[in-house]
Amino acid sequence: MATAEQGAGSDTADEAPEAAGGPAPGVRSAREPAGGLPGEEAVAGRSSREGAPAGPRPSGAPVGQPSDARPGEGAGAGPGEAEGAPAPRRGLSADASLSAVLAGLITVVVSCSGPLLVVLAAATAGRLTDAQTASWVWAACVGSGVTSAALSWWTRMPVITAFSTPGAAVLVGSLGDYTYPEAVGAFLVSGLLMALVGLTGVFGQLMRRVPPGIVAAMLAGVLFSFGVDLFTALDGAPLPVLAALATYLAVKQRSPRYAVAWALIAAVVATAVAPGLHTPSVAVGLTLPVFTAPEFTLSAVVGLAVPLAVVTMASQNAPGLGVLAACGYRPNDRLLITATGLASTALAPLGGHAVNLAAITAAISTGEEAHRDPDRRYVAGLACGVFYLLAGVGGAALVGLFAALPPHLIAVIAGVALLATFSSSLAQAVADEPGRDAAVVTFLTTASGVTLGGIGSACWGLVLGLVTHLALNARRGCGRRRGKA
Repeated sequence: MATAEQGAGSDTADEAPEAAGGPAPGVRSAREPAGGLPGEEAVAGRSSREGAPAGPRPSGAPVGQPSDARPGEGAGAGPGEAEGAPAPRRGLSADASLSAVLAGLITVVVSCSGPLLVVLAAATAGRLTDAQTASWVWAACVGSGVTSAALSWWTRMPVITAFSTPGAAVLVGSLGDYTYPEAVGAFLVSGLLMALVGLTGVFGQLMRRVPPGIVAAMLAGVLFSFGVDLFTALDGAPLPVLAALATYLAVKQRSPRYAVAWALIAAVVATAVAPGLHTPSVAVGLTLPVFTAPEFTLSAVVGLAVPLAVVTMASQNAPGLGVLAACGYRPNDRLLITATGLASTALAPLGGHAVNLAAITAAISTGEEAHRDPDRRYVAGLACGVFYLLAGVGGAALVGLFAALPPHLIAVIAGVALLATFSSSLAQAVADEPGRDAAVVTFLTTASGVTLGGIGSACWGLVLGLVTHLALNARRGCGRRRGKA
């Protein structure tokens, strides 16, 4: 373990810059408030390597934007370096940490437990064969794995992608009305639509106008159900919940980076020793993709492609950008949305319906539990990508494995992993008193889980929060004008 600590960077080493009088140049302290998207003109559709000047990052600036540079390009001048000179970037071996790798693993476990069942329900509704269903799972996991790893490495941010759960939910009710080749054609068109929206930069520009408190409130609302489910599990499985909580609190006092890891181990052990645990056999084997030639029909484009693209952008990509912003990053929306849209297009003939930015599961790998240094959390995105790829290769076995896991174990793992992120998001949401009412409306709407017109509660939380914010600001503006008169 000592060797792993030396290779990954110890807690003492992480704290050294702060002990010396503040964070190192170009690195935002983990204790600084997370920066929001509004007003960040530096990333209005372009990365730092697209004309951004070289040099040190302004003090307190969120991470992510300078990290868009290619590996080996400097992110700012360090101690003893000439201003504007490129600073050497640390390698993956120096940035890697056990906490980040475990965060990536937990992200995949949570993502593949519940959402995967929605994909299987959609496959059943579409009367897909076993080979086509396995290929769909393969495409969903491999697409998520490749984009998570590639985008995290390129941007040096923990970019977590996933297959569209709301999109799969839409397909449950409509896939049976079309032939499978027509559905594949619709998946391809949907991916192209999302890539085109990403290229324009319009979606990111809209998101940058959302106040940070509303974004944080949306994230807290998304995570609320996971916190509730953690304690709801006390009814049926008190031992794993109490063991995980006790371990988490005990380890967090001494080594916060490994609190979630030890809590996970405690929950698994407590579940294993619980009486009555049934462990079914799981078939192990490689999954091979099945190519299906797409067919394009107007009815499938209107009935499947457009709803799938709209739901994915509103319910996944919008909160996905919000999660990164709430954790202090400045994502390049053009790069991320265009890349996931193109990945969706490429995987459509193999059954993949949509790859997008993750929202709920992304919070596991973007918060301080992954690593206290924001510039080193990209390792969680890399690990997430690797675990997704492994899951895709064994897609058939994956279905059986996650169907065999006790539901309370998933609830405990997710709930404990998201405690710190929920706490910080809720604190940021209510920190700004003038914007508190809008943040509360956003939080409550998102936490309600309401779905209207096929659009999930996260999007409606943003919409109603913005409406509240605009209404209250307009009232205050009128009051100020009357006072001056």
